[in-house]
Amino acid sequence: MDQPQIRKITDSAVLAALAHPLRRRLMDVLKVDGPSTVSALAERTDQAVANISHHLKVLAGCELVVEVPELARDRRERWWRLASPGVRWSNADFDDDPASQAVASAAVSLGLDRQVGLVRAWHANRESEREVWGEAPFSTDRWLRLTPDELAEFERDILEVLARWGDREVPDDGQRRDPVFFFAHAVPAQP
Repeated sequence: MDQPQIRKITDSAVLAALAHPLRRRLMDVLKVDGPSTVSALAERTDQAVANISHHLKVLAGCELVVEVPELARDRRERWWRLASPGVRWSNADFDDDPASQAVASAAVSLGLDRQVGLVRAWHANRESEREVWGEAPFSTDRWLRLTPDELAEFERDILEVLARWGDREVPDDGQRRDPVFFFAHAVPAQP
């Protein structure tokens, strides 16, 4: 299922650009924090400005990020934002070419490493940092018996819930709202 605002990637060169840890992190920072300058992204990721600039050029070459010149205060300042709020791909789109299959596998592996790494980092925090959130962070898993069509329907249901929470107008009630990372995978498997 394609959502209009989600970019579907079918070009292995674009997928290869995504299959880099820093570029993936830059896209995450832009997704969470919104448009940013190269300097701010360098500070946020603890990287050199030249390194961030290089990786943004790679992402821009694949139309994953775009410049936002209207935010610049002068001609030297360059602002960047995501070209679309999300990307998705199907490994099946890369089945015809072994090199493209390798790129797709690497992108999936990087994504899984990033997702699991964020969860591990949370659990590595000191207890005092985790106490602020109490019982709110959660994990769950469940075995389901589904047909491919039922799995697609399940995905639509989950995406509707995520859209309701992710696209809502954030209340201006003075409460602090930190970024919360959520991920889920539903794949055929054997126990």
